[in-house]
Amino acid sequence: MGERNLKTQAIILSVTAQGENNRSVRALSPDLGIFYATLYGGPKSRLRAMVQPFYSGTMYIYNDEARHSKKITDFDAKNCHLSLRTSLYKLWAVNLACELAITTKCAGDPFQTFRLLTAFADGTDASDEDGARLGTIRFLWRYLGLLGVQPPLHECASCGANLLAKNALSYYSPELSSFTCKDCTSHAESKTIYADGDALTYLAAVNELAPGKVRQIKIKEESLYQMKRLVFYLIEKASGTKLRTLETGAGIL
Repeated sequence: MGERNLKTQAIILSVTAQGENNRSVRALSPDLGIFYATLYGGPKSRLRAMVQPFYSGTMYIYNDEARHSKKITDFDAKNCHLSLRTSLYKLWAVNLACELAITTKCAGDPFQTFRLLTAFADGTDASDEDGARLGTIRFLWRYLGLLGVQPPLHECASCGANLLAKNALSYYSPELSSFTCKDCTSHAESKTIYADGDALTYLAAVNELAPGKVRQIKIKEESLYQMKRLVFYLIEKASGTKLRTLETGAGIL
């Protein structure tokens, strides 16, 4: 009959009204990718109370292949991320991550995107706001790696000098999609995006060290700002479009 019951891990990306009582739910699953499913029930429905944006857990779905539709029959929410309701920054940061997954179609890898996104939502929920800001940079940098557009950090793209050993300002070249040292950087390029040695070392650590060790690294405010400018620029460039969350949340993120 083209009908079957499914069970999958999922994180809720968005919930919108569908008619008077129902909801259209967009979710991400490691095996289904991004999908839509209908949630039936009025305001007093127990299930409706559990299916909320950014909640993650085990979702039970009735899949009607003949009608090309899905219905949520149950949801066992394991992580509700309640601090996102009290922190504007955390809310916008996870919104940005969800928009990125949708815009890039999970970078062609829903399993890894689900792993990164759920870990980011869990970590953001558990962190204070300063920790969440660094967590956002780590998530975006790792997602650039998933997209295959993470610029190399260790060597100057022009002369091959070791940028981390120099521990000085390096400049991102859009033409080379890489960094150049000060000696190889034109005056015009030096006015765009740059990163100091601490910023480059931190981003390299995100790639090379265990997450727990990276979280222990202290970073000064200026280096944090430089990394933020860099990853926001690169992620929007990689997305091929303006990200609504970055535009409307510019004063928050």
